[in-house]
Amino acid sequence: MNSLKDTALESNPYMKINFDGGDLSSDAGLLLIKEFAAKVGLVRLIYSLFQTNDTASFRIHIDPENLLQMIYQTIAAYFEDDCADELTVDPVFTAILDKQALASQPTISRFFNRMDESTLKQFDMIEQKMRDIVYAIKPPEHMVFDLDSTLLNTYGRQEGEAFNYHYQSHGYHPLLCFDGITGDLLKAQLRDGTHYCSRDADLFMIPLLQEYREKYPSLPLYLRGDSGFASPDLYKACEDNDCKYAIRLKVNKTLLTLAQDEADELRRVTKDNMVDYAVTYGEFVYQAGSWPHPRRVVFKIEKPAGQMIFLYTFIVTAMESEPYQVIRFYCGRGKMENFIKEGKEGFGFCAVSSSTKVVNANRLQLHTLAYNLFNWFRRLALAAKMRKLRIDTVRLKLLKIATRVVRSARYTTFKLCSSCPYKNEFYETLQNIRQLQPQLE
Repeated sequence: MNSLKDTALESNPYMKINFDGGDLSSDAGLLLIKEFAAKVGLVRLIYSLFQTNDTASFRIHIDPENLLQMIYQTIAAYFEDDCADELTVDPVFTAILDKQALASQPTISRFFNRMDESTLKQFDMIEQKMRDIVYAIKPPEHMVFDLDSTLLNTYGRQEGEAFNYHYQSHGYHPLLCFDGITGDLLKAQLRDGTHYCSRDADLFMIPLLQEYREKYPSLPLYLRGDSGFASPDLYKACEDNDCKYAIRLKVNKTLLTLAQDEADELRRVTKDNMVDYAVTYGEFVYQAGSWPHPRRVVFKIEKPAGQMIFLYTFIVTAMESEPYQVIRFYCGRGKMENFIKEGKEGFGFCAVSSSTKVVNANRLQLHTLAYNLFNWFRRLALAAKMRKLRIDTVRLKLLKIATRVVRSARYTTFKLCSSCPYKNEFYETLQNIRQLQPQLE
């Protein structure tokens, strides 16, 4: 039981503490997220499009409210279901959800367990419509699809989890496709832990390629992938949808033989200087046994400084640029590892704790939506000085702001921490949100 009695500190008896501070919260910055979500139409979309197969005739906590609650919790780093019990009467959360109390952990867990294949389609529809709204505000000049997979660790007997040889660990092995320019997570699909990288990658990408080609016919499309995605089916999917690609090939004897002339020339050039770095580029036409026709392959041969060995990079591509430009373009996919790290550590992608695979797939989609909401917020509204910061830093500086709530007959006033060093950034962000002019249906 809480007591209003003051408690003095032994280290300094002139300092006293109690729990009589009033309605306080440490998450006042979520008011900005709420304002942005409402401004760009996400709240309206969720209320109009999201509904689980619920047989109950009446619920105090309805599905759209539960979804929004978990999105806000995820952005504030409360990833697990039972975090809801700690936030039940938090004044900021109850205000942005317009509720007297939040849904509890059992309610949230039952909410997830009602999700199925139909809710996966609803998540996909919400993401598509949000992309249309965001692109109407700031259209892309070109699109770079960065394709990769990762491991989501599991710690029980969840359906579909398995030992993944590449990662030497148990978990799920989802496919992820990011926008290599903005970091938006365009699509995520949960897969069994044993699935190889390129398995069904073409089926994964075709709907996305068709969406962009139909909605933005003149938009240049590019795709990058490592050697795990060297699949003829994926090449064909890109070619059928006018998407240029650069996908790495695993080194084999045939490729080394075709690059032999350039390798010999590099040995001749470096014969008298085996210390400094040296590099050469080239290209050839190549047809693997599983390919229906030849394709262009560009390559790089480099001798690292202080080493005598050569390193080879082979890229199969539909691009027409010079070999060094294709290689440089492919190497740009390295920043996708930062996107994946941001999603897993900053937005709880690994919170796949349900026993059934379809529920965990829906959990991943919810965390994906939270990730994208923040990424759109960062790109379109966040104060200019903060747009290159990671979510953890933005949380610390702008979202985790202490506030005291004062209620009157007509208004609820949030009195934010007077000593907050980021007041200017807070008001700049709020002003940026007000200046947005999204095209809503």
